[in-house]
Amino acid sequence: MAKKRAKKAKAKRIVRKKKRAVRAQAARKPKAAKAMPKAQAKEYKALLLKEREKIGGDLSHIAKDALNTSQRDASGDLSGYSFHMADMASDNYERDFSLGRATDEQKRLFAIDEALKRMDEGVYGSCLQCGKAIAKKRLKALPHTELCIECQKQSEH
Repeated sequence: MAKKRAKKAKAKRIVRKKKRAVRAQAARKPKAAKAMPKAQAKEYKALLLKEREKIGGDLSHIAKDALNTSQRDASGDLSGYSFHMADMASDNYERDFSLGRATDEQKRLFAIDEALKRMDEGVYGSCLQCGKAIAKKRLKALPHTELCIECQKQSEH
């Protein structure tokens, strides 16, 4: 009988300890920033859409230059053989560089689309890591940013 009471008491202590830990963890969680006013959200949405349009033009230009031209067309040689290996290497480097730029632009386009989704959900302007509001200057410079400056610094280190 004494063993049963001791086990029950121990179980109750464990439950209380877990409840305290859960409450302490909830207190440490960052609270989400207030929703952005509609006028301000409209301004940032215009910035995002403008940037998206610009990137779309850049991507189409890169694709036209790098992807739609064959190596033969790029070298300007009608025979299909480059006069020199350095010319061929230079052409390959330019093509790889253009493809790298296209990949970077595609990533920015994805980040802009994600920012527009967050705007529709009403969480745009809040840091995804800590939940605090992102500074207006940062949003003006990088309207598709996901993190506040402090969390960005932490993620880079």
